[in-house]
Amino acid sequence: MDAQSRGRADEIDPADQWVLNPQTGEYELRLTQSGGGSSRRPTTPGQRGSRRAGAGREGSGERRSGPRDGGGRDNGPRREVPAQRGRRTANGPRGPEGSGPDTAGRRKRKQPKSRRKKALIWTGGGMAFVLVGLSIGAYALYQHFNSNLSTIDTGDVGNKNVTSDAPLNILIIGTDKRTGKGNEGYGDKGSVGHADTNILFHVSKDRTNATALSIPRDLITNIPDCETTLPDGTKKVIPGTRNIRFNTSLGQDGRDPGCTMRTVEEITGLKVDHFMMVDFNAVKELSTAVGGVKVCLAHAVKDKDSHLDLPVGESTIQGEDALAFVRTRHSFGNRSDLDRIKVQQQFIGSMIRQMKSDDTLTSPTKLYDLANAATKALTVDKPIGTGTKLVSLAKELSKVDTKNITFVTAPVINNPAEPKPITVVLHPEKADQLFAMMREDTSLTEVKNQKKAAQSKQDAQLKGTKAAAADVRVDVLNGGDRPGAAQETVTWLQNNQGVLKSTNKANAPAKISKTTLEYAPNQADQARALAAMMGLPGSALKQGTTDAEGLQAMVLTLGADFKGAGVPITGPAKAPADVPLANAAKAECAK
Repeated sequence: MDAQSRGRADEIDPADQWVLNPQTGEYELRLTQSGGGSSRRPTTPGQRGSRRAGAGREGSGERRSGPRDGGGRDNGPRREVPAQRGRRTANGPRGPEGSGPDTAGRRKRKQPKSRRKKALIWTGGGMAFVLVGLSIGAYALYQHFNSNLSTIDTGDVGNKNVTSDAPLNILIIGTDKRTGKGNEGYGDKGSVGHADTNILFHVSKDRTNATALSIPRDLITNIPDCETTLPDGTKKVIPGTRNIRFNTSLGQDGRDPGCTMRTVEEITGLKVDHFMMVDFNAVKELSTAVGGVKVCLAHAVKDKDSHLDLPVGESTIQGEDALAFVRTRHSFGNRSDLDRIKVQQQFIGSMIRQMKSDDTLTSPTKLYDLANAATKALTVDKPIGTGTKLVSLAKELSKVDTKNITFVTAPVINNPAEPKPITVVLHPEKADQLFAMMREDTSLTEVKNQKKAAQSKQDAQLKGTKAAAADVRVDVLNGGDRPGAAQETVTWLQNNQGVLKSTNKANAPAKISKTTLEYAPNQADQARALAAMMGLPGSALKQGTTDAEGLQAMVLTLGADFKGAGVPITGPAKAPADVPLANAAKAECAK
């Protein structure tokens, strides 16, 4: 029985049988009998199906084996991982699957369904790494991938833990920096690397669904003060700027990705846990590593600026063509950056589908190429800056089914301050409705089911008698960014709701993203009354373990989700009307 058949028969992925021999530095095929004994002498990739040195992927030019041009990292010689697909021919080198005399009369064994089939590879980046970790099973590879990764210390912003029992928010940043061979004609000449493409990937607490929120680079917003870490390890606070393009939250005045994370938090009210940053090379190398990405055009495109030249219908693109596709703006829609965002979402969705296809998942070579290219292309925050930590994060993301990933763009309108608008501002109502849904962890693909579950939880929290307004005693603190929010709330409670025992306790010790109401078990009736007045969700109520004594008050801490006294904090049950949504599992044609 050959390696492929044996692996399938024993419910073991064949890729798990390739291991790295630390003495030789080569990969070896290690097969184990059902009874535990070795059935075959180890075989190195050079003996079995390795790729010829210097052989390039069709259409992608020669393979690089030395330092990465312009990347600043010495990659060294490339270690080959054995190809799983195909069979060795009688003449030596392995040919395509089904070629060679030894395949005659053999039927292709039906492969059993595997949990890897459902694995999600987001951004074409870190998630490829988890697939390699799970499929190749060689821990020594982690050290190799570790050396590929670049990290940035974002200070006190973000989550110092890789994951937690909570929703997960990862900011994907694509810069316009012209690093790498062949990128001289892209982006702004001499750019320090602005936040050109920005996607906040929100994964639900139960890991059943995700929302990929695109934030336009030309959005006019406020960039807060941010602390950055200089090369010598010292800290520097970069002053904030008001009414400026979002893309300047990175690069401008020395701002690092931590500044972009803070800006996203201020815009959305969502806590950003981690970031992943890529440059132009990422699109070229990742699309090539998976053997090309399928795209569809509603009309032929020959763009003089991006040099994209594709016919109407479906095409498979990689390398320079892939980068040209996601950079093209003047050939789609109304030629704005908003239409380019739609094209980028379609491309990423297609890349996800390609990465999770059998063609990729069953090929150790492709998986290795993908993970190698991904980790070279990635710059991440330090808490996820090692192979093992990236794998932990990737395992969490891999739980999400592609059909439950929704792409959406932050709702915007033309900037009214410009006679001839070239920038945009957030839609005054729709933007916060969408952000509120994300803050409440409400899915755009499973709204009804999730909302029903959330409502049940809230009903359980709020069910019961409510105290009279005159009996409600509460201290109010401001943990958000709205100036005077605590006093505004106290005034509203006293004048409009009759809660005279409310007190302004000024600013909270630290800022929080979501409003909370802490209360003792014997204050539950007061908590229910206050929650009803303010429109607090059940998730905001935090009951303690010991009863309150004497005149002890409940503690209401207003978070970034607080938008004004009397404005309910509970998120809407569905996305705002007329906000386009795209599903990662569905192929669409760029128009």
